[in-house]
Amino acid sequence: MNRLQFAHSPYLLQHAHNPVDWFPWGEAAFEKARREQKPVLVSIGYAACHWCHVMEKESFEDEETAELMNREFVCIKVDREEHPEVDHFYMDALQALAGHGGWPLNMFVTPDRRPFYGGTYFPPRPVQGRNSWKGVLEAVVEVWKKQPDQVIQQAAQITAHLKQASLTSTLDPRSAVPGLPREILENILKAADREFGGFGPAPKFPGSFALQYLLTFAQLHGSAHPELSEEAMGHARLSLDCMMSGGLYDQVGGGFARYSTDRYWFAPHFEKMLYDNALLISVYADAFRLTGDRKYKEVVVRCIDFCNRSLREPSVPVYFCALDADSEGVEGKFYTWSDSEWEALRPSVHPAVKEYFGLRPGGNWEGTNILYRATTEAQIQTSYNLSETSWEKLLEETRTQLLAARAGRVNPALDDKALLSWNALMVLALTDAAAALEEPDYLRQAGRLLDFLLETFFLEGRWFHAYKAGEAYLEANLDDLSYLIKALLRYSEHAGRLKYLVRAAEIADYVDQHFSETGQVFYFYSPFSKQDIPVRKQEVYDGATPSANAVMAYNLRALSAAFHHAAWQQRADKMLDAMQDAALRHPTSFALWAQLLQCRVQGWMQVIILGDPEESQISVLRQSLGPNVFVLKAEAGGPDIPAMKGLDRLPGTPRYLLCREWRGTPPETDVRELLRQIKKSE
Repeated sequence: MNRLQFAHSPYLLQHAHNPVDWFPWGEAAFEKARREQKPVLVSIGYAACHWCHVMEKESFEDEETAELMNREFVCIKVDREEHPEVDHFYMDALQALAGHGGWPLNMFVTPDRRPFYGGTYFPPRPVQGRNSWKGVLEAVVEVWKKQPDQVIQQAAQITAHLKQASLTSTLDPRSAVPGLPREILENILKAADREFGGFGPAPKFPGSFALQYLLTFAQLHGSAHPELSEEAMGHARLSLDCMMSGGLYDQVGGGFARYSTDRYWFAPHFEKMLYDNALLISVYADAFRLTGDRKYKEVVVRCIDFCNRSLREPSVPVYFCALDADSEGVEGKFYTWSDSEWEALRPSVHPAVKEYFGLRPGGNWEGTNILYRATTEAQIQTSYNLSETSWEKLLEETRTQLLAARAGRVNPALDDKALLSWNALMVLALTDAAAALEEPDYLRQAGRLLDFLLETFFLEGRWFHAYKAGEAYLEANLDDLSYLIKALLRYSEHAGRLKYLVRAAEIADYVDQHFSETGQVFYFYSPFSKQDIPVRKQEVYDGATPSANAVMAYNLRALSAAFHHAAWQQRADKMLDAMQDAALRHPTSFALWAQLLQCRVQGWMQVIILGDPEESQISVLRQSLGPNVFVLKAEAGGPDIPAMKGLDRLPGTPRYLLCREWRGTPPETDVRELLRQIKKSE
């Protein structure tokens, strides 16, 4: 076994038996490279990555290939989820070099960590114009030994380019204009797949942030732009309906795969990530809140059930990272059904269910069957003369039977580390689900998880990024803390616990101290204490997870209103000014910024709840407010919040105070009158 046997990461542990002399990310590898004057291979992937597994089997387990790697290189294996800042830097380098990216990411770097050449998956033998892995290794060795000056020059140029591109605060600011949300919507819809939902061609990712923008536009602009609002809601619903009907969604066990390999959402890449499911729970919960359509509620419930069943242990509230795409070395084997496997369940499985899930005797995908909704429930009920009640009962019984049968299969590998950032997204998801579905148990789950994160990931004055086997490790990045702050804000709103709001402000202070630099509008992704990459980056675009800087802009706006902190408000506004042009021109890449700009045009507001309102009144409020309105509920004996200074916080007759830019209106006792005030203010 190599050095990776001591790692926390399941991905690194997968490579612990390779004949490659892998190092984990750290100074030891680069010290060896400097001492021996060798190039460094930084190979980055993650546990659920299918092509990472393929390249390991084909090349990293091959003795001859490993001998070449060990002789000529110092080799480092990196879990991108443990070291996202390393992944971001070298992925940017690859995109600058090749114009594309992906995983596995194999980057060749100098002993001072600067990249000079890279690629993604390389086969063991040349195929379809793609160089073999050994061919790439030999070519790199040759240029390293015969043209070292060229290598150093290339590395210097790439690093200088990345350093210049990393600072985004030089973007030209633009003042907010009333028509901006409409222009952004029109640009989002230009990328819309009008037939199958989503955005752009295959491969298709869910696009949670753009869908959230569409839902918010429909909510906030229904009266001012009724036709556009209808179009926005129509495409959001088309996308959500198609995603939940395809193979992207696990029709048996709930939960979404990472992306679809086709434009129909039919054949997924089968890995299941916590962050995808957390983000989609929030979107489907919002869709249910705005439409009342029960099918969206069902998706929310089944996704949460999947996360609770497959991505955590019952005794610990924290959620693990992911399930692999493969089982028994075959992608999707755990989720697909051969005709013989299906027939073995009969005669108890009704033929209506087989038709509904689109099963074919020879398979509908690579000789087996992906379950998807091949027809509508109404058509099935008509064809088989089933009432709605009997069909729902039949479908639920069949799902239970299929889930039990599937439980006997070899399960996909579980990446059982936990990340602060992704778990904070899950707190948000559970809180959103609790509010939309009016399900208090989800709020209790969110509270337990949030308390666990606060207790476990903060040690001796420092925040940590990852957790496994009772140990928190690796220092936190900006996304960890920005998502955590937002989770605290959202939970405080819905649970009415001001101590979480105070904790959010404390963590915002920590972010200012460790991720901010004088004269910079945006925050750096990694803290000042991390000096292990040549360029510290300011991330502003939405990737698979939301832009950490966009989330911080939201946080600062909410916290500035609660704590009357002018510097936070000014910084949030400067961030939005700087990102307005990018969000307008490329809204699907900057959708969260677009959402915040939409809120700013609509007007940021704060509602302070005093007294002791009935839960039904609070529910009306929750169901009606957009993301531009923050809610504070007074708590008798709770911490002092500047926004509540001088207000009577004792229980009694409920009152609702609407504030805008720290100025309040006379309190209302009728929540519906308050909502009319908000509408008028917008």
